[in-house]
Amino acid sequence: MGCCSSASAAQSSKREWKPLEDRSCTDIPWLLLFVLFCIGMGFICGFSVATGAAARLVSGYDSYGNICGQKNAKLEAIPNSGMDHTHQKYVFFLDPCKLDLINRKIKSVALCVAACPRQELKTLSDVQKFAEMNGSALCSYNLKPSEYTISLKSSDLCPKLPVPASAPIPFFHRCAPVNISCYAKFAEALITFVSDNSVLHRLISGVMTSKEIILGLCLLSLVLSMILMVIIRYISRILVWILTILVILGSLGGTGVLWWLYAKQRRSPKEKVLPEQLQIAEDNLRALLIYAISATVFTVILFLIMLVMRKRVALTIALFHVAGKVFIHLPLLVFQPFWTFFALVLFWAYWIMTLLFLGTTGSAVQNDEGFVEFRISGPLQYMWWYHVVGLIWISEFILACQQMTVAGAVVTYYFTRDKRNLPFTPILASVNRLIRYHLGTVAKGSFIITLVKIPRMILMYIHSQLKGKENACARCVLKSCICCLWCLEKCLNYLNQNAYTATAINSTNFCTSAKDAFVILVENALRVAAINTVGDFMLFLGKVLIVCSTGLAGIMLLNYQQDYTVWVLPLIIVCLFAFLVAHCFLSIYEMVVDVLFLCFAIDTKYNDGSPGREFYMDKVLMEFVENSRKAMKEAGKGGVADARELKPMASGASSA
Repeated sequence: MGCCSSASAAQSSKREWKPLEDRSCTDIPWLLLFVLFCIGMGFICGFSVATGAAARLVSGYDSYGNICGQKNAKLEAIPNSGMDHTHQKYVFFLDPCKLDLINRKIKSVALCVAACPRQELKTLSDVQKFAEMNGSALCSYNLKPSEYTISLKSSDLCPKLPVPASAPIPFFHRCAPVNISCYAKFAEALITFVSDNSVLHRLISGVMTSKEIILGLCLLSLVLSMILMVIIRYISRILVWILTILVILGSLGGTGVLWWLYAKQRRSPKEKVLPEQLQIAEDNLRALLIYAISATVFTVILFLIMLVMRKRVALTIALFHVAGKVFIHLPLLVFQPFWTFFALVLFWAYWIMTLLFLGTTGSAVQNDEGFVEFRISGPLQYMWWYHVVGLIWISEFILACQQMTVAGAVVTYYFTRDKRNLPFTPILASVNRLIRYHLGTVAKGSFIITLVKIPRMILMYIHSQLKGKENACARCVLKSCICCLWCLEKCLNYLNQNAYTATAINSTNFCTSAKDAFVILVENALRVAAINTVGDFMLFLGKVLIVCSTGLAGIMLLNYQQDYTVWVLPLIIVCLFAFLVAHCFLSIYEMVVDVLFLCFAIDTKYNDGSPGREFYMDKVLMEFVENSRKAMKEAGKGGVADARELKPMASGASSA
């Protein structure tokens, strides 16, 4: 397996890089620590299931501690406990829209019933008829169905009228209202900045009405991202210019269409429009104006950035061309986002399931209102914090595994002189090396990111809880700390990715790899600015192109529903999803470019083209170095900025 030996501790500070040689295990103590942590996560899951939480979660329980669908044991000093609910399999809330967002629960009384009311019940007579016909009593256990219409306690012991039509949630046996008005009230409680509740109702109605269009546009963004990945593979040499032109046309076209739609709707007659439709039209007109102004400002800023960076675009083309070759030789790289997303979804599903189990774990305790709650006491109550840390660390671990896998595959490609000798599946070979040797390094790198994320999330939570209560100075300090931690996290992420590349090359531990990568990056600071930054910007333009294309299609489709749909929220949802999809796919290309750049910098530092120290780089990169040296010679005497940018590149490979 190769895991019995550890890397030599007495490495020379001037150690030469030997790609793909002397493979050994790295950061074994951190791997053991991560395994122990995962065992602790498994203990939390097992504890929550073993203490009976699974039955309470799946079957549900009423406000007296009785689990629906089974016989229950009597709880001491708890009235109405110990009932036989074998035939009452569903949880029904007397007021399902009465929510306590602070404690994350429904404040309404819960009962076990035989069936959920499929139709709206407007009066107590309807509730009584439903109980007599279906054998499902919707009022408190202390009230018989025959007393629903005559008892003075019916207003307190029966559900709030009208009782909305509801249906059982699959697998969880809870009666949930089918009318979106209840969810609109839930959203009103969440979105505190909306002062007019009618606006929120119209927004949610617009989402529900346009759900087919939203789904179609989300699929369109996925298709566009796949198409762009294919285009990157085959036309990488002209990709930068194509993206630049398309983004210019797309931003101009999108801005023009928005202003045209705004002018068209502003001139449209409003005399024969119904008041409700008039309000929707005014909301759409206001949204169009905001969109048009924002698009205009964005287009101007984009043009200024592209004008400043136009001379640096050439520095990216050669690296993009080699990255395109990497995708041709390693086609499985395109599917990396799917595997990572699949792994994350599986872990998140497990995490949420365990979280739900924890929510019902513990001993039965009677609260101030006389109802039963399940609470964990003693040291076990801190399992929540352990579970939250596990969410962050393991999620970062999965993402780091993707980075290490991509880095290993690209390193294999770069440092294989004869590409015909590449492994049959470099991706699988990289995964094999990761599992055999470098899981400890990935665990350590992801833990460092976790240490930065947790304080930032705590500060964000404090800021949200103190919103409107803290003074201006405290608010400024909190936001400054959050911003600094965010910047630190981004810097560490970039350094971690390069450390994984160094580990993939030299099989060194995380600290050694991070130090070596940092030295290489500092020595090539101008190259980082000229190549890496411009490359990331070009990929950002690709994301902008996908978002603009999806957003433009959304504007044209939703424009046909402007008379009865407020499409502000649907369009925002579609654009956010399009950006996330584009980011997931193009981030792989970004990783490849960054890994190639570090390999190229190492190649030019430790090799000079002489016999025995030949370059590993592709011919395109050699041509790029020669062109850079010629450009430096032509502009060197004048001290032009371009010459200063190209000087490190030429001097790093002067003997090419």
